[in-house]
Amino acid sequence: MEGPTEWEMRNIIMPLMLSGAKMLDKHCPKCGSPLFEKDGRVFCPVCEYREKQRKGEIKGVEERLREKLNELANSLPEDIDELEKHLRAMEKIMELLERYKKLEGG
Repeated sequence: MEGPTEWEMRNIIMPLMLSGAKMLDKHCPKCGSPLFEKDGRVFCPVCEYREKQRKGEIKGVEERLREKLNELANSLPEDIDELEKHLRAMEKIMELLERYKKLEGG
């Protein structure tokens, strides 16, 4: 994982320093960012931010998949061949949703 970007330094680390969090003389083994301590908790603000962003992206994709699944479920075709294709697509979406749930740690 790469070290903190300029944006992360300016928008995550600097405000944290101004908020009264204590910057430690230790660095994150993952990204190299300085570790902080606040309210008795030691953490890497950059890794926490990146994880939050990653989970947000996963949620966005998951929501779009759910919308598509609902759309397909509400428009089942009469033709058997088309219905089979439709149901296969729905099954694939459900498999993807399960994978996303695992990525989220759920």
